[in-house]
Amino acid sequence: MSRGLAGQLPDFPWDSLGAARQRASAHPDGIVDLSVGTPVDPTPEIARVALSAAADAPGYPTTWGTPALRTAIIGYLTRRWGAAGLTDAGVLPVIGTKELVALLPTLLGVGAGQTVVIPGTAYPTYDVGGRIAGATVVACDDPARLGELRPGLVWINSPANPHGEILDPDRLRAWVSASRAVGAVLASDECYGEFGWDAEPMSVLNPAINHGSLDGLLAVHSLSKRSNAAGYRAGFVAGDPEIVGPLLEVRKHAGLMLPAPVQAAMVALLDDQAHVTEQRARYRQRRALLRPALVAAGYRVEHSEGSLYLWCTRGEDCRASVDHLAGLGILVAPGDFYGEAGQQFVRIALTATDERIAAAARRLLRAS
Repeated sequence: MSRGLAGQLPDFPWDSLGAARQRASAHPDGIVDLSVGTPVDPTPEIARVALSAAADAPGYPTTWGTPALRTAIIGYLTRRWGAAGLTDAGVLPVIGTKELVALLPTLLGVGAGQTVVIPGTAYPTYDVGGRIAGATVVACDDPARLGELRPGLVWINSPANPHGEILDPDRLRAWVSASRAVGAVLASDECYGEFGWDAEPMSVLNPAINHGSLDGLLAVHSLSKRSNAAGYRAGFVAGDPEIVGPLLEVRKHAGLMLPAPVQAAMVALLDDQAHVTEQRARYRQRRALLRPALVAAGYRVEHSEGSLYLWCTRGEDCRASVDHLAGLGILVAPGDFYGEAGQQFVRIALTATDERIAAAARRLLRAS
């Protein structure tokens, strides 16, 4: 029997961590799970209040989102990211950004015989999205190669998952120019933008990057990490209305719409920056504790200028590092999840409680 589309996709990578999870769970002080970047801190009260107040929602929500939500998205992108020229026609809420990443090539009509460019070390769903659409996926970190590759869609990610690299303004401008030169849509995954540590992230929506034009550009944002709202599946895409408009039309036909109470919660969260500042402080403190402990235990941290991960190596196969850390009761993600360039790295998330991060740091220091 044919497995259909599933037969064209790789095995789900997290399924390969079963043995390491079992070993880490056997630690007498319990497992410290730093393998998945899922938030553990409370969803801000303003979101819960707004969600509850909007719970009486007998009618269907709109795919485009409420006018209040579209205004909140534009306001946030303008205040925080220096976006200019955005209108309602250029913003669209989505059901969590992983869904958008996986479906974007299909929604754009980038399929068989066409190319999707993704970063060399990358979030696996970029590749999966290209495969679902039947496109050829090429890993590339050099915008100068786009003339040769002639892609229909280009993904960039800054701050990046898994390694936390932040693209500097010149690099961002190079991607914008190169994508426009070949007529490709440039989709910039900016979901970790609020978490720049050693450099300041910038958005492709900023005129200093896009030369005052949104042509050919999409910026993808999520409330999962910035607002501890991963369970709400609240994200949005913004940019060129000539691209966003067709996305909206297809999504209306497919019934892809955010629940009305979630839309109300998004408005409350996007209009408030104080809770983001508070969450940044939590992650900064956890990073300051965990990073030197990893170094003391023999790991070298590369990139990691931003995002919620530490990208580490001790010069061995990533699975050996996973096993070593599992022996300390610490579960991490192997770098081979993210491409061949990650073969000697592990990704270590900061998304655990203060107590669990402290436990991991103690175990690493004892093992050093």
